[in-house]
Amino acid sequence: MNKLTLTFVLFLSVQLFSQAIYEDERYVPETDPLVLEKLEQWQDKKFGLLMHWGTYSQWGIVESWSLCPEDYGWCQRKKGKNPSNYYDYKKEYEGLKKSFNPVKFNPSKWSKAAKAAGMKYMVFTTKHHDGFSMFDSKYTDYKVTDPDCAFSTNPKANITKEIFNAFRNEDLWIGAYFSKPDWNHKNYWDPYYPPFDRNVNYDPLEYPEKWQKYVDFTHNQILELLTDYGKVDILWLDGGWVAKTPEEEIDSYYTRKIAKNKGGFFKNRIVNQDIKMDELVIKARKKQPGLIVVDRAVHGKNQNYLTPENRVPEKTLPYPWESCIISGGGWSYTPDAKYMTGKQGIHMLIDVVAKGGNLLLNIAPSPEGEWQQGAYDLLSEYADWMAVNSSAIYNSKPIAPFKENNICLTQNKKGNVFLFYMEKEGEAGIPAEIVIKSITPKKGAKITMLGSTKTLKWTLLKDGFKVKIPRSLRNNLPSKYAWTLKVDAVK
Repeated sequence: MNKLTLTFVLFLSVQLFSQAIYEDERYVPETDPLVLEKLEQWQDKKFGLLMHWGTYSQWGIVESWSLCPEDYGWCQRKKGKNPSNYYDYKKEYEGLKKSFNPVKFNPSKWSKAAKAAGMKYMVFTTKHHDGFSMFDSKYTDYKVTDPDCAFSTNPKANITKEIFNAFRNEDLWIGAYFSKPDWNHKNYWDPYYPPFDRNVNYDPLEYPEKWQKYVDFTHNQILELLTDYGKVDILWLDGGWVAKTPEEEIDSYYTRKIAKNKGGFFKNRIVNQDIKMDELVIKARKKQPGLIVVDRAVHGKNQNYLTPENRVPEKTLPYPWESCIISGGGWSYTPDAKYMTGKQGIHMLIDVVAKGGNLLLNIAPSPEGEWQQGAYDLLSEYADWMAVNSSAIYNSKPIAPFKENNICLTQNKKGNVFLFYMEKEGEAGIPAEIVIKSITPKKGAKITMLGSTKTLKWTLLKDGFKVKIPRSLRNNLPSKYAWTLKVDAVK
């Protein structure tokens, strides 16, 4: 094994090790009492909205990623006049700023639909990795309010402000997604050098003044959002590779260069990119006391909750967490996107909440500034179900074993336990009898189905209990896809 091959193997080992311990060990508890209080409130909210939106929506591509010269299928350049030439492609991509004109943008319609669905907070992409600011930043011209952008003359041109205000008006918490890497900024991707991968394209340790200018730029933009856009509850930072990296994890000389090997070329490196996050968080919380900071995938005190991406963990986790999930298509706008069904979406919410997490559901606006009908249809299904069952979702905690067959469990602070019977594949409704082995009601406990006032009969078993669902209730169920039994006291 030559030195280059050995380095590549070690690099992959570090990456896989980091992923393996990410969910089980890499969490540092917060100590700020204001943040702890806010974090507890956030955990009770359970259901939020994520929106990816930018100039890239005009091409219906995977956000900014086609600008990244890495060998992944989702980074492939498939749009534009000359995608085979990287520099032509990048110029045309950045030219999408001129044609971005979402004239049907109506954030109050979105916020009302989200509130009706039971969502309690939202996170909006103020800037993705391409560096295009969806707000009126004074630190860049690559923004929606620049005169060269077609939408800049619209009264709603400051898109982030309009969205924040609309959702705040519906009493949802406000989250600002912000990308730490900025592939448009000259002090991140220096025009003198070609970009190698997703990382900064020069060594910050060799050019400290240039890197400090980028750090200042990043801090300034984030502080803009926390100063001029009203109350912000969550700072949701993406681009976890932009972080201070321990020396033992930094690549050797060989992996800091673009190098070919028999197995292909390195898809991304590990580069020390100290963005001075501790300093930033102190400044941020002076602007917004108690601010929840989510420095995604960066081990340390500034990752107040963890964010499994597009998946739900298999078990409960011993710290605050949130699954961010695509509702239909991709993270960004996908023409003719197919959305998850109401049954799929509701079962997912139940599963996440039963494991102690929050669900952050992504919806991607179109180039014209609309949501697809499939998104509204899905949220309508949530709205109908949550109107009956939300008291078992909000302010709840996990209870072991959290799930028994197709029945999930939660409990509230009063000691009530909720059993979510999730309709099985091919099943229509709820059966006449349900057996639960993992918990036992107290003697004389009352069991009801949410949405019904009828007290249900139950029988103690050797292990657990059996509850009967009368025909009259089964013929007139209060909701679809899942039904919640409330047990007022358990042993």
